[in-house]
Amino acid sequence: MSALSAMPAAVPVSGGTDLMASVNSGQLRPAALVALGRISEIRGWEYQDGHALLGAGLTHARMGRPDFAALIPALAAAARAAGPPQVRNAGTLGGNIVSASPTGDTLPVLAALEAALLVAGPDGARREIPVSHLLTGMEMLRPAEIVGHVRVPLLHAPQTFLKATGRTGPGRALASAAVVLDPARRGVRCAIGAVAPMPLRPLEAERWVASLIDWEGRRELAPEALTAFGEYVAMACIPDPEPPEDGGEPPVLPPAALHVRRTVAALARRGLGRALA
Repeated sequence: MSALSAMPAAVPVSGGTDLMASVNSGQLRPAALVALGRISEIRGWEYQDGHALLGAGLTHARMGRPDFAALIPALAAAARAAGPPQVRNAGTLGGNIVSASPTGDTLPVLAALEAALLVAGPDGARREIPVSHLLTGMEMLRPAEIVGHVRVPLLHAPQTFLKATGRTGPGRALASAAVVLDPARRGVRCAIGAVAPMPLRPLEAERWVASLIDWEGRRELAPEALTAFGEYVAMACIPDPEPPEDGGEPPVLPPAALHVRRTVAALARRGLGRALA
């Protein structure tokens, strides 16, 4: 923190997968870099009051291992989907969050889990920010602050992450979906990634489908209900264009957007179906 305080223009770097891509393309020319990779305190995780306290330096490769998958399955699935091995070995959880790329694979999972960031600042200052606030631009990091840890509720309940790419194998998401069941609150949480600047939470669709689930029984839904949920989510995330004020012909959704809407519907439907199963 003293290095960042002494050099306000310096950029913290851990894995550097997004940062170096920006440097190589000429979009970023940092005056200095402050390496975080050797800070051991942010490279592991621990349990704290029903939560997992995840270090921001955790790599995608580490989060993809079986022991982590047993802890937070959807986040492990997202980490395993985050590009080729060289990216997973270097890229970190904190970097994925701070970069806030629309296609960041961990972001919809953290949004669906309603995680929070623990931010460290100069002179030992500490504060907590809901992940949703950072991703929507409501509250960004201040000078000389870094994300130290991410606090994730341990629900011990089914959760899934699915991703569609434009090609076979690892790649940037065309769309992604995280679905989390919360039996204690009789709720369903869904977050859609890559279709907007930040993950989208279709709250009305969540409440509607949660009301259909028999939380005391087998938690099954008919195929028609799963299909309706997928379409509800997709329409909420990619709505039809607004009709013109002059009463002319209503605009048509472009074919590319229609394809993404269908993809979102399929991901949400399958994600919920797998969680319920």
